[in-house]
Amino acid sequence: MDQELERAAVVALLRRGDRSWSELTDQIETVGSARDVLEESLDASGQAALFDPGPAVDLDGIADEVAAWEREGMRFVTILDQDYPLYLRLVHQRPPFLFLRGTPVEHDLRVAVVGTRTPTPDGIAHARAIAGGLAERGVTVVSGLAAGIDTAAHGAALAVGGRTVGVIGTGLRRAYPAQNARLQEEIAERGLLISQFWPDAPPSKVSFPMRNAVMSGYSLATVVVEAAYRSGARMQARLALEHGRRVFLMRSLLTHEWAREYAGRPNTTVIDGPEDVFSRLESLVPTTGELTWK
Repeated sequence: MDQELERAAVVALLRRGDRSWSELTDQIETVGSARDVLEESLDASGQAALFDPGPAVDLDGIADEVAAWEREGMRFVTILDQDYPLYLRLVHQRPPFLFLRGTPVEHDLRVAVVGTRTPTPDGIAHARAIAGGLAERGVTVVSGLAAGIDTAAHGAALAVGGRTVGVIGTGLRRAYPAQNARLQEEIAERGLLISQFWPDAPPSKVSFPMRNAVMSGYSLATVVVEAAYRSGARMQARLALEHGRRVFLMRSLLTHEWAREYAGRPNTTVIDGPEDVFSRLESLVPTTGELTWK
């Protein structure tokens, strides 16, 4: 029951809205108990202490709500849980909780394949070849379930019987774009869906950059197929480099100034095709549980 109440306390803290989610994530992880953080927060605000008669927050009621989410097939994991993804835990932008639908696998090799929503035919072909080849080699293909490159990457992984993970910018009860609703269900059935938003949360301008940060943190490398400057894929490349992860850039991207700049940074590899990614897979495997590269 303690674990259920800890999860409920995380929800209660976030719903109070008096601190940023990143601040609360740091505090909860440092203290090691969301209930302690909540009790201190309530005391500081002059409300009744949490465990006095007539508590200010109904943790049992929130725990029932969490249980209802899980009966619906949405597993609720907080920063305090051991099964919170390890590599994501190591980045600054880690969210305080995740909703998962599908089958988590902690020690798989994960590579994100991302790009524009309006790709060229060559971009689609590259995304399919890279994602399909990775999946055939036992690599989990991670993408954001957006139109264009993301859709091609997920579809190619599924087509060869591989594993794919969709990190989405809405709650799990929604699908965006709507035409990917069936693909989203298939990923849940055969892989994993990840959301850092409440189940009914709609898409927004801020949700997709947050999604890209989680996708980068969850993956060991990011392949950018096609991307303009103002794109989530370009943002994810930047975040991946900040996270110390490997970034692969298609050579065609070097027509963009941002890509030429990123190409000169450590951990960036410019690729001409899928084989350039496949030949470097062994270098992505962390050693001694740390994110260091061979």
